[in-house]
Amino acid sequence: MSCLPEDARALARMLPEAVEGAHQGHPDFRVGGRIFATLWTDEERLVLRLTPETQAAAVAAEPDACAPVPGAWGARGWTSLDLWAVEEEVLRGLLLAAWRNAAPPGLVARTAGLALDP
Repeated sequence: MSCLPEDARALARMLPEAVEGAHQGHPDFRVGGRIFATLWTDEERLVLRLTPETQAAAVAAEPDACAPVPGAWGARGWTSLDLWAVEEEVLRGLLLAAWRNAAPPGLVARTAGLALDP
């Protein structure tokens, strides 16, 4: 089953200290002032701030849904996720990984057991 932009938005807002803002005309989600996800509503796509290692694992596991963003951003781990091609469980896991990658270390440590369950 595919996910909708509303699913991604709701899940991102559930993360501790996550704040919704806007980046280049698209909704984005930040923690500690750092963007961890940008939602491309019209394209039903989410761009996530992953580590290069997490990105490689996501692309290998979900080749129809995940792809590095073109250019240097993609080389640093920014990953495009097609919402229509991904299960909600995968979306939850990747959002949490992106949040952890952007969140301040103290916040990550305090929420070590965090699971993103609706």
